[in-house]
Amino acid sequence: MNSAVLFPLIGIGYRWTIRVYFSLFVYLIILFSQFVSLYYYGFRFNLGKGNKRFFHLVLQHEVAPLYADSGLPPVVTHLTSQDVDYAIDRGVNYLNWCGHPDGMSQAIRQLSNYQRDQIVIATQFFARCQDRAKRELDQLLKNLDTTWIDVLTFYYVETEDEWEIISGKEGALGVVLQAMDEGVIRFVGLTTHQRKLAARRAERKDVSLLMIRYNAAHRGAEREVFPVTVPLCIPVVAITGLRWGALLKSTAEDPPNTVPPTAQDCYRFVLSNNAVSVGLTSPNDRIELDENLNLLNDFRSLTSQEMKRICDHGDRVHRTSGQFL
Repeated sequence: MNSAVLFPLIGIGYRWTIRVYFSLFVYLIILFSQFVSLYYYGFRFNLGKGNKRFFHLVLQHEVAPLYADSGLPPVVTHLTSQDVDYAIDRGVNYLNWCGHPDGMSQAIRQLSNYQRDQIVIATQFFARCQDRAKRELDQLLKNLDTTWIDVLTFYYVETEDEWEIISGKEGALGVVLQAMDEGVIRFVGLTTHQRKLAARRAERKDVSLLMIRYNAAHRGAEREVFPVTVPLCIPVVAITGLRWGALLKSTAEDPPNTVPPTAQDCYRFVLSNNAVSVGLTSPNDRIELDENLNLLNDFRSLTSQEMKRICDHGDRVHRTSGQFL
């Protein structure tokens, strides 16, 4: 058989033709691997869209409200590593760890290599200066027994002055950006209750992800944050979906025969907004975990009537439950 039929690079010889084809094959493999990497790390935060199969989970070990005058007790969950494994088996693929040894950190340490590649591990970062940032990052990696963290968010940054410290010459942001260059951190985010601050950081592309409060009682993000993040394709992680449990209770202004929404209703509200990529939930035990995970079995967006009902209830909660940030 004429070799020119099999190797149409005429005039360069059989061996050189093989080398050219092999080099081309390797080049295509590299391009494909880069595309897969970009898709996996750059677009997987679109989770939660479509059929909402991805309902994301945060398990807090102990989180005290930022302001002491909020009147709210610390949140202490009692989920074991087995509970976390159970949640993963049910479809949860975003774990937000707050830095305390607990069932979540134990479960993360026990993840298989395959699971680790499939699950987004997010951590809250308390450091504001470089020295502490280096120590805290090393400790996070050690405690979770991992070589990389998918999402690292600066925790509860509430003022511009605080951000200036973080992003300044001696600030923690420099350490985090270097870690990103080294592949130790995939995305850097900001956790804040200040919507204007969040929108400004997103608009200036100082961060690649926002973690903000959004629930039926606190819908200000629809006006102040989402119009900024959506055009820039910046993922938003929604926290306090139950408004610290207040949305599950009746109010003094409720019309007769009003039934408060369930936790599923509240999370369905959060995930019905296409601007939200991740909805976090903090179940206290296996019973609450099961109740929340049942949303995965039949996810749908709220109807217009259901949306009006929960927003009306959220307005009543906002007026009657006292000021909370």
